[in-house]
Amino acid sequence: MTQRIASPQRGCDLPDGLLAVRAAEGDEDSFAVLVQRHNRSLLALARGMLGNPQDAEEAVQDAFVSAWRRLPEYRHSAEFSTWMYRITINRCLTMRRRRRPPPVPLDTVAEPATGDARSQPARSAEQDAATEALSRALAELDDGQRICWILRELQGLPYNEIAHVTRTSEQTVRGRLFRARRSLQEAMGPWR
Repeated sequence: MTQRIASPQRGCDLPDGLLAVRAAEGDEDSFAVLVQRHNRSLLALARGMLGNPQDAEEAVQDAFVSAWRRLPEYRHSAEFSTWMYRITINRCLTMRRRRRPPPVPLDTVAEPATGDARSQPARSAEQDAATEALSRALAELDDGQRICWILRELQGLPYNEIAHVTRTSEQTVRGRLFRARRSLQEAMGPWR
């Protein structure tokens, strides 16, 4: 008897929809490919919402477990990634309700390189303080505005996909982004 060894490499070139169908039929290798493919972006989303890597990892792990169990319910009316964003956001919101949210870490946003090595300590301290201020300002946003801002500004999702993830209209997404940007602009006024 040969033992089947799970290999996430198998099926790497297949589209998410087909992998989800196979996973719903019990193909663990297909689900492993989906996990490998989407884990990084979901971790960034969860970290942006929860504020620390440990909670983010827990949220994403729970989201994938939930997705595995609910795969037969997945209707393919939205992209698999959109469905996973929704599950992850729901998990993060549940975790946030259990505790007060810490500031949102923004260290995943690339810092521009500086050419002057002598000014780096002062510049770095200023950058850290500005990042801390932005994190506090993000924590002050309501959940809907924060989710839209993270999905647009950190994840780069288009408005229509954010609308699918948040189960709202594009108009609502645009409104939330407008209010989030205006609030952040006001909060960051002293840093200009």
